[in-house]
Amino acid sequence: MQNENPVPGTDDWGDAAPVNEIEALLGEVDQLRATVVGLKDEALRERAELDNQRKRLARDVDMARKFANERLLSELLPVLDSLDAGLNAAGQDASALRAGLELTMKQLLKVAGDNGLTVIDPLDEMFNPDQHQAISQGEPNGRVPGSVLQVFQKGYLLNGRLLRPALVVVAKHED
Repeated sequence: MQNENPVPGTDDWGDAAPVNEIEALLGEVDQLRATVVGLKDEALRERAELDNQRKRLARDVDMARKFANERLLSELLPVLDSLDAGLNAAGQDASALRAGLELTMKQLLKVAGDNGLTVIDPLDEMFNPDQHQAISQGEPNGRVPGSVLQVFQKGYLLNGRLLRPALVVVAKHED
């Protein structure tokens, strides 16, 4: 006997058609799988971003620590210049004044060196525009053209970064 008013989702005999229900559940499972895959990808991206942020922060902290004394050492450069000028003015005699100035200069340079300061004294070296500032040119007088003839003011590096260029006179190139 057939059902006169068949119900949607049932066959002619009135039995429920589980096929449509299974297909719906399988579709829902596929959607859930896709959602899980998307969430895993998002979690991996966020984890990678956090890791990159942590590395960036560690680099920034390291740079801040490395150059924290830059202001102090910049303010000490005129003191070094004065001591250097005093040593040059004292000449080569071994007076007590010169010995005292040399000892003071050596101690100051050691403290500065322990804090990352390196002196640039490029006399007779080739001119390096990354570390030297040419204030004039002079006759080579037997020296290599492009070499430093005279240093007016020493330059300084702080942990490899230029703090102040050396002021120099450079040997002219022959025309």
